[in-house]
Amino acid sequence: MPILHIANKNYSSWSLRPWILLKYFNVPFTENRIILDAADSKAKLRAISPTARVPVLEDGDVRVWESLAIMEYAADALAIPVWPADRAARAAARSLAAEMHAGFMGMRSAMPMNLSKKFAGFDPGERARADIARLSTLVDSTRRRFGEDGPFLFGAFSAADAMYLPLMTRLETYSVPLDGALAAYSEAMLSLPAYREWLSDAWNEPWLLADDEIDAEPIQVFGVAKT
Repeated sequence: MPILHIANKNYSSWSLRPWILLKYFNVPFTENRIILDAADSKAKLRAISPTARVPVLEDGDVRVWESLAIMEYAADALAIPVWPADRAARAAARSLAAEMHAGFMGMRSAMPMNLSKKFAGFDPGERARADIARLSTLVDSTRRRFGEDGPFLFGAFSAADAMYLPLMTRLETYSVPLDGALAAYSEAMLSLPAYREWLSDAWNEPWLLADDEIDAEPIQVFGVAKT
């Protein structure tokens, strides 16, 4: 059975991406969590990953150490329909996934993933606001062109949705007002049973980072919040 090595579910957006994809398509796998900031974290990471980062998928003697590569491996070796069947939709889905992989740095830096807290009145700055505007346009245009057969970007759930789920969590964490296609898409993504499972696990993690990385007080704290 494949092993998926991940980090804290509360914070690790890159771990969430392949995890949600495998869960959605009912792929059996063993989960191994390597906790951030633990004394032995670096040693454990170096033992499984050439980059000393997660996620990493082990499947027999095959080791895949990057989120998008794990998704491509799942499509290839595990025969999972992670991309749309239509050629134009598939090309768009891969383009969107690559844009997410390399872009949205304004949101990713100013609005770090944190599932245990919710903030209000938070100003993420100009770069993040531009990213949110781009995200809204992307969701609206993709749903209009390809999404008529379901609630996701291309109708049916795909690797593109797995790539964008962590942005949906950030919109929720930082109380970003939503409307139109982005609001509907965010609701569909955050309602996924697999995501609710991940969220429950995150709320029950006892490993909280000392620094939330932003200078703001949360209006809500979820889960056990142990020290």
